Amino acid sequence: MSNDSRVWITPGAHRRLTVELAVLQGTAEPAEAERMGIHLVEGPDAREARVHKIEDLLRDAVIGQAPPDDGVAEPGMVLTIRYAGDPDTETFLLGAREGVSGEAMSVYSPGSPLGRALLGAARGEQRSYQVPSGETVSVTLVEAVPYGA
Repeated sequence: MSNDSRVWITPGAHRRLTVELAVLQGTAEPAEAERMGIHLVEGPDAREARVHKIEDLLRDAVIGQAPPDDGVAEPGMVLTIRYAGDPDTETFLLGAREGVSGEAMSVYSPGSPLGRALLGAARGEQRSYQVPSGETVSVTLVEAVPYGA
C-alpha cells in the first residue's frame, strides 16, 4: 500500500481495534471488548471477514501521528467547514471511521465524497462535491488543525 492510501486513526481507535482483533482471534476474553463498548460480529464467515479487515487496516495505519499544522486538509486533521448558504460551521476529524465509536467528534473518511473534495484544500478554499442524490454541494474549509492540538 502506498503512503497516499495509508489510513490515519486515533490512538483510541487503535486500542479498540486491537482489542477487537484479539477477541476475534481468541487471544482475549469477550468481556474485555464489552467493557470498551465493542460489538462483535456473529458467525464464522463474518468473524473471518472482520479479522481480515482489521488486520489490513492496522497493517497500514498511521496511529495518531500529527500531520503538519499548515492549515491544509489531510488525514489526521480536525476540519471546520461551512456549507454554502449556511452561516453555521461543522467540525469533524478526517480519518478512518473504523473503531471510532468512543471518539467525541464526528469522523469522516478521506474516501467519502466530502473527504475526497477537501483533501489538499487550504484555509478559505471552496470545494464542491456530488452527493449520492446527484446534487452538487459547495463547502468552504474554515480551519484545519492537527487532531489533539
